Amino acid sequence: MNFTESIVMGGEPVAQALYNPVRIQDGQTMKEYAPPDVLSFLHEHWWKYEPLNPLFYYGFALWYIVTGFISVFGNVLVLYIFLKHAPLRTPSNILVMNLALSDLCIMGTLFPECVINFFCGGVWQFGEYACIIHAFCGALFGYGQITTLIFVSWDRYNVIVRGFAGKPLTFMKAMIFVVIIWLYATFWSIGPLVGFGGYALDGIMASCSFDYLNLEPANVTYIWTCFAFCYVLPLALIVFCYYFIVKAVWAHEKALKDQAKKMNVASLRSNEDAAKQSAEIRIAKVAMINVTLWVIAWTPFAVICLIGIAGDQSVLTPLVSTLPILFSKTSCVYNPLIYAISHPKFRQFAKKDLPWLCINEQIKDNQSTASDVTKVET
Repeated sequence: MNFTESIVMGGEPVAQALYNPVRIQDGQTMKEYAPPDVLSFLHEHWWKYEPLNPLFYYGFALWYIVTGFISVFGNVLVLYIFLKHAPLRTPSNILVMNLALSDLCIMGTLFPECVINFFCGGVWQFGEYACIIHAFCGALFGYGQITTLIFVSWDRYNVIVRGFAGKPLTFMKAMIFVVIIWLYATFWSIGPLVGFGGYALDGIMASCSFDYLNLEPANVTYIWTCFAFCYVLPLALIVFCYYFIVKAVWAHEKALKDQAKKMNVASLRSNEDAAKQSAEIRIAKVAMINVTLWVIAWTPFAVICLIGIAGDQSVLTPLVSTLPILFSKTSCVYNPLIYAISHPKFRQFAKKDLPWLCINEQIKDNQSTASDVTKVET
């Protein structure tokens, strides 16, 4: 007997859950498919659509399992390596660890229940209050991601563009930034809990996010303000920082080449200065890649929210609206992979501590990695 069937009497089940994926009937709608307790907090917009083929639900579950495992493993690895080795615990890397923590919390709080829901026919199993908490966690840690990237960008701007004119980032300032990040994220994510905006069950009924189908003024205002202050404004600040970073690097390189040419020498840099400059540019590239991938991951979901409150809601089918939500979670996978590939000092420590990862990175003699990290990252 299928696990969704109830007690069998006389060879016939006396009751069967409406959401049994094996029993989906042709022409059956979400209104007929969803159990009454779920239907009570599912927006009426979704009622007229047919449930997806069970293979979609199982495919989504597999996707979550794979991405969730990679994300959790990768971000735990980043935190472990950075926390274990004191030379890596620089003020700048405090922000990196905060980013890894945000990614870890997103997947840790969201993907277990989504996997369960998908294996149960794509129907939310935990009640309305848990749905709200699920959506709140996604908003809180998602806002934490992008706000952290703002400060990472500013730190690179301060080091590369302002140089000696900029005040170096201290541990106290880094911790203040972390507090600001989470206060800002909390402010925007707590709004729907107090009546400004709302959280709701998504069309596929397996996850919860913003209530972008609700056209009440408070909800519409919330989504527009979140779009402005948690998407457009952060990206504008980040683009501003990286525009001047690239401009400064190019101008500096051109000036050095011109001066070296006048002096008829190959380069004006010492080996130490070259290493430091190279490390700064590499770190900036890593942060730029993080930001680009974050935009790619979250922009489709932002578009879905805007269509819901200001466009044609008829184009929002369960599958169309759900794919961007699923895709946005992949942002939690990118960061640890980028650091594993692009951060040589991280790779050196990871190779030393976890040789079974088969990381191809040369470890310097006499454990000189620590001193080199101190030179580069401070």
